[in-house]
Amino acid sequence: MNKITSGWINGFIGVVIIAESLPATRVAVMDFDPLFLTAVRATIPAIIGTMVLIALHQKVPTKEHLVSIVVTALGVVIGFPLLSALALQYITSAHAIVFLGILPLLTAVFAVLRGDKRPPLIFWLFAVAGSAFVAGFAVLSKEDASNINARLGGLFMLGAVTTCAIGYAEGARLTKVFGGWQVISWALIISLPVMLPLAIYTYPTSLDNVSSTGWIGLMYVSLFSMFIGFIFWYKGLALGGTASVGQLQLLQPFMGLMLASVLLHETVSLGMIISTLGAIICVAGAKRYSA
Repeated sequence: MNKITSGWINGFIGVVIIAESLPATRVAVMDFDPLFLTAVRATIPAIIGTMVLIALHQKVPTKEHLVSIVVTALGVVIGFPLLSALALQYITSAHAIVFLGILPLLTAVFAVLRGDKRPPLIFWLFAVAGSAFVAGFAVLSKEDASNINARLGGLFMLGAVTTCAIGYAEGARLTKVFGGWQVISWALIISLPVMLPLAIYTYPTSLDNVSSTGWIGLMYVSLFSMFIGFIFWYKGLALGGTASVGQLQLLQPFMGLMLASVLLHETVSLGMIISTLGAIICVAGAKRYSA
């Protein structure tokens, strides 16, 4: 198996895992404060990552990598989890996919700006078309965009996908030096001095009313969304190219909605199926012309 194919396989596994983040966050935020949820979902994997790094005697990043680790942490450990949790207090996960639809394009842009290989024009055409398929489906949903809550939630999600794209691009660069799980571990560790006190400060006065689905959502975003998924995702971006493999994110909203249909009873419509097929074609085209 060549490096590019391995990158796409790892990237796909990462997307499958991370795709459940928004529905899981939506469930968790019904029972937990967004600040507490953000803090605890970073604290739990940070402790695990620390133990694994020590046990396997991994090298400590030098000063020259410190800024990149901080940028990665701000994007994927703090920025996206917090802003998306705030957004999902006001809008549904179906509405949120409008913004996930532009995440692959933003990731590609930031990756190129940070020195990743420059794909040809036809790649960008497939990337824009794929984003249009995803965003078009969500725009045609029943969410009332004139509602003040919808607009506020939309602003939070716009910030969430922007910070996430920056974190993806920066983390992929570091993966070439340290490896995927090491990068997310160091990003979590560097956030721990802030996240741990915040988790303690925002700890709920009572957990009696927390539902079982709330606990499942919290544990999923803590272990899978924030740690395990990034092991595959960053490895895939590093091997296959951030701009190219990043287009797999076009499938993320639809994978998430499949779970949302089970947990949140959202309808899987014909429009979703058509848009999914369109996004898959665009992902295939982006892969074909990524070099």
